[in-house]
Amino acid sequence: MAKSTFKQNFANLVNAGFPYIYISSFEEDRISESIRAAMDDRDLIKSERKLYTWTQTEGIVGDSERIRDTVSPINAINAISKTKDDAIFILRDFHVYFGGERNARPDAAVIRRLRDILPMLKMTRKTVVFVSPKLVIPCDMEKEISILDFDLPNEQEIRGLLDELIEGLTPETVKLSEDDKSLLARSALGLTMQEAENAFCRAIVNIKGLDLSALSIIHEEKNQVVKKTGVLEFVKSDLNIDDIGGLENLKTWLLRRNNSWSEKAKKYNLPAPKGVLITGVPGCGKSLTAKAMSAIWGLPLLKLDMGKIFGGIVGSSEENMRKAIATAEAVSPSILWVDEIEKGFSGLKSGGDSGTSARVFGTFLTWMQEKTEPVFVIATANDISSLPPELLRKGRFDEIFFVDLPTLKEREKIFNVHIKKILKNSDINHDILPDSETCHELAMASAGYVGAEIEQIVISAMYEAFYNDRGLNKDDVLKAIKETVPLSATQREQILELRAWAQERAVLATAPSDRENASPSGSTGDGEGSFINNQGGRIVDFDL
Repeated sequence: MAKSTFKQNFANLVNAGFPYIYISSFEEDRISESIRAAMDDRDLIKSERKLYTWTQTEGIVGDSERIRDTVSPINAINAISKTKDDAIFILRDFHVYFGGERNARPDAAVIRRLRDILPMLKMTRKTVVFVSPKLVIPCDMEKEISILDFDLPNEQEIRGLLDELIEGLTPETVKLSEDDKSLLARSALGLTMQEAENAFCRAIVNIKGLDLSALSIIHEEKNQVVKKTGVLEFVKSDLNIDDIGGLENLKTWLLRRNNSWSEKAKKYNLPAPKGVLITGVPGCGKSLTAKAMSAIWGLPLLKLDMGKIFGGIVGSSEENMRKAIATAEAVSPSILWVDEIEKGFSGLKSGGDSGTSARVFGTFLTWMQEKTEPVFVIATANDISSLPPELLRKGRFDEIFFVDLPTLKEREKIFNVHIKKILKNSDINHDILPDSETCHELAMASAGYVGAEIEQIVISAMYEAFYNDRGLNKDDVLKAIKETVPLSATQREQILELRAWAQERAVLATAPSDRENASPSGSTGDGEGSFINNQGGRIVDFDL
């Protein structure tokens, strides 16, 4: 059987005589268990050693003894130097003496004493292991300390935990097939063992047993992990694919990549998709698509706030980005949504932030290229021209989609979606139906309007009906259309520039069948190539 990567790597450092090892993790007990397992395996650690653990409350404690007067860190270091046994010493939460707490300075005396015993450690079979929830290394000891990664529990370990919990339940309360159990275990990936146990136990109490409804509780536990980062937001979404009017080409592309992180996909040797960049006219459904994807794929949606990335003290921006990436990977499979990505990297060209934007961008870019965890990145951008070319080349994103002004067919679908939503959730008898004739007439009257504007038009029409104490009718919507100045009129030049850029660089999010009436020049017989002004007149020199 292949050795655990952590155990093997740890054993290699110990056998090679590395004096100081630093492991950053919240899972103290699991690390101790793994270290003990490596020590007990003579194929890993060649010589027998004792294991001691130090804490600020207990001092140094071994399997059958406690070394007195070692609560003080200086006394603990002195005891390590005087111990004659070959041993491994685990020092928990020692980062507080390295300046790891807010506004705290490193304890110079403690650091000096650690450096003093360094020659002794190298001449004996003693290894000091720092285990802390955060990585803090004083500059004085950068050359002496080796960092060792400790991965979160894998699917097999979580499945073992789940099986143990199921053994304590009566068979009739467990409504899970073997595939269901594997699904629950995979869904808990990214949680610590304690967090996974908490989620399963909550589900057992709520459900009075276990079934697939436990998935929602696991997602809630992952939500807690995300909230604690301060730079990511967990976005809940109950949307479905039918809530997106049009964009059939984009929706088809996304649907075909559903479950690409599953065991079945692994059997195909199918790599998980990296992500997609969606650019285009504001208000045409880019953000809506990100939210719908979460519901369609059944994955947690994490929104990256670039403003929070660049907030805080000097040097924290790079750490914030690394923290966001680590969290997204921890709760994977997941979707990472970077809204208006161009705003986050606007300082690249000016260089006015002392290179902070460039360093953060470099971290994000490298991760996009090399990431192995199933984190699907969906980035949206309104101003594609401000994005650096390195981000747009193949290998960063699987595809770049351009979302244009909605076509006649797409506007019909958008009106259909919003009218149905009103009828479904209203106790009032409205004098309007989402039939093809009504939606076609409204779509014809709203050439040049984006989806967000159509939604607001329907809302404005609802206010008109409410004011007159009656149900909504078609005339209310037509009136609201005439009173609205569309984005296509106010940002005509910007939209033309976007289209020119996308013509050879992006895939149209709109399906060819939705544009089948387009003429060779790009305009259509229904006036889609025009804008509407607030008097209902047309600007006919704009081709779609």
